Amino acid sequence: MQAVRFVGVGKSAEIADVAKPSTGPGQVLLKIGGTGVCHSDLHVMEEDLGFTPPFTLGHENAGWVEQLGEGVTGFKEGDAVAVYGPWGCGRCHSCQLSMENYCENWAELGGFGGGLGFDGGMAEYMLVPSSRLLVPLADMSPAKAAPLSDAALTPYHAIKRALPQLNAESTVVLMGVGGLGHMALQLLRLLAPVRIIAADVDDKKLEHAKSLGADEVVNNRNADEAAERILKITGARGAGLVLDCVGVQPTIDLGAKLLQRNSVWTIVGLGGGHHDFHHGSTPYGTLMGIPYWGSRVELMEVIAMARDGRIHAETTEFPLDQAVEVYDKLKAGQIKGRAVLIPDGA
Repeated sequence: MQAVRFVGVGKSAEIADVAKPSTGPGQVLLKIGGTGVCHSDLHVMEEDLGFTPPFTLGHENAGWVEQLGEGVTGFKEGDAVAVYGPWGCGRCHSCQLSMENYCENWAELGGFGGGLGFDGGMAEYMLVPSSRLLVPLADMSPAKAAPLSDAALTPYHAIKRALPQLNAESTVVLMGVGGLGHMALQLLRLLAPVRIIAADVDDKKLEHAKSLGADEVVNNRNADEAAERILKITGARGAGLVLDCVGVQPTIDLGAKLLQRNSVWTIVGLGGGHHDFHHGSTPYGTLMGIPYWGSRVELMEVIAMARDGRIHAETTEFPLDQAVEVYDKLKAGQIKGRAVLIPDGA
């Protein structure tokens, strides 16, 4: 079968023919209906994250049950499902709470999940190690659901952590209106009675943010001007939440300027920015966090919101064999919302 492979740090993804997997006890084979293309894939290819090549990329996955391994119950062939992305040990305290994103034994596993150390979903078929990692989609399209498993789940988890600090007088500054950011904006609009300021360097993405319900939009290409404009809007309260979906040095530096006492600063983007944290570097009472992905139960909640039409992923579909070109488009900032790769015959 055709698959998009990580072949080494500093190398582009390659499309190769690999053997179709078969199921062992407890495993589930999926026919892939769609796989989201995420900036994290670029980090896998460009940075040494400790993963051993080669393996199939793709950590935002959904499809249909093709084959059930011995002992698997609760699913049948043909069921539409999304794959929960972070794979833990399944036994520790965090995993028992469905929070495999914070598995206590992650360092022993050899990878973070499908597409992140283990074979992912950029292929015609994907082997999932346990049925506990599947979330039913019912009548929802796998191609539309696939990006929800990260692009929606990650900001949902981050926003839920910050909700106790937010109220009707709070302003949220959202950095980046790409794959994660356009979902974060919808979730903020749905979950919290806050004013939302969306910041991005791309005016087209800011237009998109306006259409999704942002109260204000600010181009932050010039960080000093952006900070001045945003602080005029927030006033002395500053930003109740700075949600950084980019994480590059300019957004980290800008975010630090927007905080006031009792603010929340949450960084989910993996851009490699750095903040020199010490006494006096952030206002008193500031809560800083770098949440990772979300729980399986939260993915169930995200899918429920999408099925009801309360949130939606803006997607552009591409054939699987165009994966390398799609990564180039993603790196150049030419993807609106989320790109989704579709295998032949899906």
